[in-house]
Amino acid sequence: MAKSNESDNVKNLLGNEEILWKDRRRYLGLPLSFTIYTLDNNRLYVKRGLFNSVTDELLLYRVLDVRLTRTLGQKMFGVGSITLTSADQTSPSLLIKNIKKSDRTRRLLSNIVERERNEKRVMGKEMFGASGMGIMDEVDMQEHGISGGIL
Repeated sequence: MAKSNESDNVKNLLGNEEILWKDRRRYLGLPLSFTIYTLDNNRLYVKRGLFNSVTDELLLYRVLDVRLTRTLGQKMFGVGSITLTSADQTSPSLLIKNIKKSDRTRRLLSNIVERERNEKRVMGKEMFGASGMGIMDEVDMQEHGISGGIL
C-alpha cells in the first residue's frame, strides 16, 4: 500500500509528459548520432553521448528567440538547424542541429513558447532583463546618446 501511494505521488509530480516531437541529430540526412532531441508540453530535452550521457533541459517559457537556418547542403539532405536564444543560465543559446522537418518543428516550438509565456504570464521584456541584457550602465547610455535610468 505504501509503495502504491509513493508511486501515485511520483506520477502526480511528473505530470503529463506527452512527447510532442522527438528526433536525432543527422549526418547526411541519416540519424547516425547520439544526440536526441525531445519536446514535451513545456520543456525541451537534449540528450548527448553514448557511454557518458548528458541531458540538458530547457523550460520553453524562457525562450526569447527561435531561428531556423538551412544551408545549401542541409537543403539537399532535407534537414535544418534551429537556434533557441533563452534566458537560461546554463544554455543561453541552444542549437538543435540537422533535424528533419525543421520548419514544422520551428513553428511548433514558437507556438509552444507563446502558449507557455501566456500561461505563466511572462512577457518578453521581463525575460530580456533576466538574461542580463537590456541593462545599460552610464558609459553605454552615453555611447548611445541616452540619458536617464535603465532601459
